[in-house]
Amino acid sequence: MSYRIEPKYYEFYRSASIGRALMDSLDELIQDGLITPQLAFKVLMQFDRATTETLNRHVKFKTSLKGHLSTYRLCDDVWTFFVKNPSFKIEGGELVTADKVKIIAVKSEQATAAEAKTKPNQG
Repeated sequence: MSYRIEPKYYEFYRSASIGRALMDSLDELIQDGLITPQLAFKVLMQFDRATTETLNRHVKFKTSLKGHLSTYRLCDDVWTFFVKNPSFKIEGGELVTADKVKIIAVKSEQATAAEAKTKPNQG
């Protein structure tokens, strides 16, 4: 007998505007008694998986970044960078600027990696 352990996905896309809107909508549905908290949790897990896999599969452009690195940290193999006055030069020459940006970076295989499959002892 073997067990299938579902992949674990990072939850940081939930803090993007689309993730916050989803969480607000789910919270409202829970408050109105239209869905259970367990269903809302499953929806969020699906959102995490779909967002990660879609970005990995469909976003394939390169960019360069210039700006002032104000803060950075490494925690649990996740890098977080806070950059002031960033300037992104995207393939094709488009330039995008902002006052500040937060960048979260993980190895792509870590963002979608499944935990090892385990087998119970056959003893």
